[in-house]
Amino acid sequence: MIDALPPVGVPADKVLAELGDLRAADLPTHGGRLFAYVYDPAVAGLDELANAAHALAAHVNGLDPTAFPSLLALENALVGAAARLLGGGPGTAAPEVAGSVTGGGTESLILAVKAARDARPEVARPRLVVPTSGHAAFAKAAHLLGVALDQVPVSAETLRPAPGDVAAAIGPETVLVACSAPSYPYGVLDPVAEIAELAATAGVRCHVDACFGGWVLPYLRRLGVPVPPFDFGLPGVTSISVDLHKYAYTPKGVSVLLHRDPGLRRPQYFAFAGWPGYTMVNPVLSSTRSGGPIAAAYATLRHLGDAGYLTLAEQTLTAVRGLAGAVSAVDGLRLVTEPESTVVCFTSTDPGLDLFVLADELTRRGWHTQPQLSYAGLPASIHLSVTASVAPRVPEFGADLRAAVADARSAGPVALPAELLGVLDTLRPESLTPELVAGVAGGLGLDPAAGRPPERMAPVNTLLDAAPVPVREALLAEFLGLLQRPGY
Repeated sequence: MIDALPPVGVPADKVLAELGDLRAADLPTHGGRLFAYVYDPAVAGLDELANAAHALAAHVNGLDPTAFPSLLALENALVGAAARLLGGGPGTAAPEVAGSVTGGGTESLILAVKAARDARPEVARPRLVVPTSGHAAFAKAAHLLGVALDQVPVSAETLRPAPGDVAAAIGPETVLVACSAPSYPYGVLDPVAEIAELAATAGVRCHVDACFGGWVLPYLRRLGVPVPPFDFGLPGVTSISVDLHKYAYTPKGVSVLLHRDPGLRRPQYFAFAGWPGYTMVNPVLSSTRSGGPIAAAYATLRHLGDAGYLTLAEQTLTAVRGLAGAVSAVDGLRLVTEPESTVVCFTSTDPGLDLFVLADELTRRGWHTQPQLSYAGLPASIHLSVTASVAPRVPEFGADLRAAVADARSAGPVALPAELLGVLDTLRPESLTPELVAGVAGGLGLDPAAGRPPERMAPVNTLLDAAPVPVREALLAEFLGLLQRPGY
């Protein structure tokens, strides 16, 4: 365990060296080998620019824009850029788009749900309609805000919800209908035009979660990709979220939540004057906010510019097509869907080829992918979020993928103990005691004392994949709790 509060202060160079040692155990954030969590454009000098901008504004507090007008100007500039990209602003169908800069996509989605809920105070039990492929942050928002979650199934063939099923889910208590452009798991766009029209006919807000792809889809369209309408050009779309720390390639965490007009944004705000301290008014969930990420985002956008983002989108598109071809060329693998955006998602057609073992084999070769569990008739899969930095790595990945598949076949699928499989269906979340979970974790190679996940994740993923969804959730929470232990 490391000691964050030593009896005597540690010299600066030693502290930085310690941080460097800790970072050495992390996945590589640059170099085109990590297909999740971070987004690398491989643009020389961009990190240094963003870091310098972050340092200039790190101690500026977004709590009070009258005290720090520089931050207000930067936020307005970012909102304006996002609005223009997504069909808003003067001369468009949505000339008065209003927005806010948030700390990430989850915060943007929570605020979109809050604004919709608070705009309908007469609804005693507000409800949110969202496809099952919608981001888990919608479920988190519903849980935190006391909103009922109505999930609409997606087709195993199209990976999209049927508009008719969405229409059937909308009722008098529905305050928001949500859809994705694209969905994170598979990178396909929901039928946004149809869903937005259904919501408008019902008099309900429609939020488009474009956190993942909203910044890159307009550029892909300019490159000839047939991207269907999904933005404020559709009259029924009332709000859109887009993460700048994804395909705008800014440091984390910066997202933008846009509303079609200021009136729709109004219930997003929280204001409170019923105490003797300063009057609180917050457009987002946090009160105190560092200006560092916002300044870094502004510097990134200004430096890359529209032409820079078009070039990065073209490089990403080349990488997507190359990776999809590499997957399709391997016997026993198939694409879950032909790529529509920046995601390559594939599954196994060979019972002897365990996807979770394959993911471990790719990790062993330095490729860090994102396994996805099976759900409601949708198969387990491996998700690749593709960035511009991947383009020169495609031939290398293809060769390693073939070798990893061969080794995964030789290793065979993970075999969980029969007694464990026998009790999975009978387990209930409330029956998962710390002692039981610790025993299961130990059997899977998860060592709580090590303070890090196991080297092989296939046994863990196999267990989670076999468990009912409520047990999956409880196991995940307990496993994370085992890892998150304070250093006393």
